[in-house]
Amino acid sequence: MGDTTTIRISRQTHARVTRLATERHETIDETVSRAIRALRQDAMARDLSTDLTDDETAWLDADAG
Repeated sequence: MGDTTTIRISRQTHARVTRLATERHETIDETVSRAIRALRQDAMARDLSTDLTDDETAWLDADAG
């Protein structure tokens, strides 16, 4: 691990992430990184599951030639 910094979290959250990292046999940094990636993927999935706007539908239906 290269450069590091400190973030303030509650003792309860620290205990939970430490326990999860231990269960997964990975570092806390790896666990937090995976959690952040999962949250980003979840947000993308929500965005992709919404209905298209009329403008988006028109753009997709536009003739490319």
